[in-house]
Formats: sequence, structure tokens, C-alpha cells
Amino acid sequence: MKNSERVAVFIDGSNLYHNLKNLKIKEIDFNKLIKLLVKDRLLVKVFYYNAPLDISIDKEKYWEQQRFFEILRKIPGFEVVLCKRKKYKKKDGSFGFEMKGDDVYLAIDMVSGAYENLYDTSIIISGDEDLVPVIKRLQKLGKKVENVYFIKSTSSALKNSADSSLCLNEIIWGLKLNK
Repeated sequence: MKNSERVAVFIDGSNLYHNLKNLKIKEIDFNKLIKLLVKDRLLVKVFYYNAPLDISIDKEKYWEQQRFFEILRKIPGFEVVLCKRKKYKKKDGSFGFEMKGDDVYLAIDMVSGAYENLYDTSIIISGDEDLVPVIKRLQKLGKKVENVYFIKSTSSALKNSADSSLCLNEIIWGLKLNK
């Protein structure tokens, strides 16, 4: 019998991607990840935040990412939230890119979902300390917050403000896609 606790999952896609890249993991099974995190509770929605790559920089990578987004969109309950990617000039004259708006969209969706009573528990896959005030607001609203993080990119303040936390480094190897 399924637990009646409703769960929404919020994934900082850039954080997840860069941590997987650092661990030299190309792809993971998102269905397995979500099932592992949600357990026997009722999944209501998964939000995945990222920004499209610049097609003019690398068409192949751009289309690879677009195919990845489509795969995620086909998973029941998954919503891909696209943010902006801003180009900037580095001190050495080369260009870099940074994602803009992802934390704001994530925070808005978490708070909106709490006020709309979409979920009882939110699971946030991120290491960003900027989200601590959001977690505290959700807890004031009676919602539980679980933080899923990677060792090298988490804030102890974020981890400690959540009701519980889980280190992905310990379980990520079992989620790799076999290719």
C-alpha cells in the first residue's frame, strides 16, 4: 500500500550536470533516481531547471541537450523549466556562460506549490545556500524539505536547514545508465 504523503521533486539541473561530469558519469536513470528518493510516497511532480545551450557555439551539443530535455519531458510528471543562459567576457578575453533565473524559478515553484498545497514534502536536489530562506518558509508552512546533494558542491547551511538530507555521492553509481 502506498503512503499518502505527497512529494514534489525540484532538481537544479546545472548542479546535477556538473557534479555528474566531475564524477565522470555521463547519464543516470532519472526514473530510478526519483523512485529511490520518493520511496513508497506519492509523487506529484518533478521540476527540472536548466538553460538551453547556445546553438551557435556547438550545434551538436545543443541538439544533444534538446534530445535530453525531450526524454525528461516524456517521464510522467516531469516538467522541464528552461531558464536563460547569459554570455559574459572573462578577464582573459574568452567567453563564459552562466545560468540566470534557475534559483528564482525553483524558489517560486517550491513556495507556490506549498501555498497551493501541491505537496507535503519537497525534495530539492541542489547545494545552493541561496535556497535556505525558501526552506525556512516552507517549514513555516508545515512542509517537510529533504535536501539531496553532492559532497563537493553543497552548502552546510542548506543541508542543515532541511528536515533531512541525502548525499548522492553514496548512491549515484547505482543510477548510471548502462551504455
